[in-house]
Amino acid sequence: MRVLLVEDDADLADSLADGLRREGYLVEVARDGAAALVALAHTEADLLLLDRDLPALSGDAVCRILRQQGEPIRILMLTAAGTLDDRVAGLDLGADDYLPKPFAYVELLARMRALGRRTAEGGTVLEASGVRVDTVRRIAERDGVPLRLTRKEYGVLECLLTARGGWVEPGELLDDVWPDAEERNRGVVKAAVHTLRRKLGHPDPIDSAPGRGYRIGTGA
Repeated sequence: MRVLLVEDDADLADSLADGLRREGYLVEVARDGAAALVALAHTEADLLLLDRDLPALSGDAVCRILRQQGEPIRILMLTAAGTLDDRVAGLDLGADDYLPKPFAYVELLARMRALGRRTAEGGTVLEASGVRVDTVRRIAERDGVPLRLTRKEYGVLECLLTARGGWVEPGELLDDVWPDAEERNRGVVKAAVHTLRRKLGHPDPIDSAPGRGYRIGTGA
């Protein structure tokens, strides 16, 4: 995956870029919003890691310009402003996800993997067995009825739908939805799937199999 990292803190930018390159990402770094737009005009990137508080041109402005231009690049906004209102504002501007600083590196990687899967699949809506998720607005519904999901339940549902009928192992769900070390046990996955099933209703769209994990079939 090709990543453009836009961060004015030189030490943080260098540290993140080095780490991501070791993970196999192709990373280019821009120090401000104006430089980011120039870089995107000359190179193709799959994911934009965008600091919200940038000199010359803010991350908000960069995000707004890209969406007005119809640029489909996935945007993960990084910022020290982490209140609910801040997150909502960032998503309303067109960001695909929002990660408050300071963040755990493993969580950043998990968010990037999730956005990478969306890029590979294309589009913003995932749907199977009457279950529908809008990955930009982060809303879910079953047979047209909105679902009130927790963040973890939503994360599990999005992972299962992204697999397009394929099996998702509990370890994969832990990596993507529970990146924090203190929460990493398969019991939390089982509990989230249980409550998710209850909220999805009948017929149960989630299949499970020992040694394989979970899936949502692509049939009706």
